[in-house]
Parts: sequence; C-alpha cells; structure tokens
Amino acid sequence: MTAHHNFAALAGVLPKLSHPDGAPIRALVVDDEPMLADLVAMGLRMCNWDVRVSHDGIDAVEQARAFAPDVLVLDWMLPGLEGDQVLAKIRQHYPEVPALFLTAKDTVEDRITGLVRGGDDYVTKPFAIEEVLLRLHRLVQRSGAAYQDTAELVVGDLTMNVETREVTRGGDPIDLTATQFELLRYLMENPKVVLSRGQILDNVWHYDFAGQANIVELYISYLRKKIDAGREPMIHTVRGVGYVLRPAI
Repeated sequence: MTAHHNFAALAGVLPKLSHPDGAPIRALVVDDEPMLADLVAMGLRMCNWDVRVSHDGIDAVEQARAFAPDVLVLDWMLPGLEGDQVLAKIRQHYPEVPALFLTAKDTVEDRITGLVRGGDDYVTKPFAIEEVLLRLHRLVQRSGAAYQDTAELVVGDLTMNVETREVTRGGDPIDLTATQFELLRYLMENPKVVLSRGQILDNVWHYDFAGQANIVELYISYLRKKIDAGREPMIHTVRGVGYVLRPAI
C-alpha cells in the first residue's frame, strides 16, 4: 500500500477540522531532514490543512511570524536555533500555539525536558505517521482553535452530540460522567480502529507514562455497563493490543 493510500484512509477517520470561518488549520513543520518534514506535511495536506515547512530554526521563527500557525511540529536539534528556543521565540508572538516535539532524543529525561520547556506533546523518531497526525489533530482540538465540522458522531445505533453532550443508543438516553464522555468520544472518533491503552491514556487523560493502564480498563468497564448492557456489544477488547468500537452486528 502506498503512503498516499495510507494518508487517504487515515484522513477519512480523523476529525475534519477547520477554523469557524472555514479557513484551513495552519501547521508549521520544522525539521532539518527534508524527507521527514515532507512526510508529515503531506499527511496534513491530505487532511486539507495549510502547511509550511522549514529546515532551520531561525527561518522557522520568521515563517511563524507571518504565517500565524495553529500548531507546531518541531525537531529538537536544528541548525540556527534548537527546537525549544524556536518554540520560546514563536510564543513571544503566539503564546497559545501548541507544539509537538518530533525528535530522536528518546530517553524519559528527554521527554520530560521537552514537556517542561513548553512542548504539549512529544514523539520520538522513528515514528508512525498515523500516530503523529492523530496527536496533532488532538492538540488542535484541545487548543480551541478549530471547529469540527459536525457536532454529531454516529457509530451504528450509538449517537453522540458533542455540543449538547447527549448520548443515546437505539434512541435510549445514556448518562455519562465527564471522563466517560471523553473516553467514548475518542472511541467514536476512531470507529473500527484498535486503540492501544497508551493512545487512550494520552488522548483522554493527556499523559502516556507506564503504570496507569489500569485506569483505562476501569473506565472501559464503566462504559460497557452503560453502552453494552443488555445489547449487542460495541466495545471490544483486542487481546494484547487495546480496544475498538464497532457497530453492533
């Protein structure tokens, strides 16, 4: 399967984001490896984002001032300025812009340093482009910069209105706590996609360090009691991998 086909399939799963006026989401991708930068940019353009690419820290700061990005993808080790320095200078003009560090620095200490110095997320090389695109979409959603072009998510007979926070299955209302709602929303935004415990932790609880997977299992059990009890199950466990939401047969 070609990269283009992979991107096309993923673009159909990712939430379709734009500015409230319909303008595309703007992303600045900064990496001194042109092939990697182009790979990320290609994936985001398949999602109809407006993407600029830079291979130099000083050039990235200059581009950002004119481009006003909604999200940054930053390598840590760059010519001119390092990634954390680039982020600090860009945030002098755009203090709220979220940033994802995409770097070969892969120790726990590196990850913590990246987050302490202002990164909102951290992915190490080599990386799966699908994961990077998912994380960038979530960053933009959490930042409040984007409008999701539908307020209603539908998987089989399960319906969620993300604005009114009403959930029904087969027309029957389902009451959820705030965390249960966010977990179900993440599952419904990725129907038929097997999501690991780490991905769920990162996207619902916003951290992904080891030792906390039990909280995912606990909240999945809560959701099953409310979503699947007395009905054909929709939430399935994929042993050794994670969980998936599928329409009931």
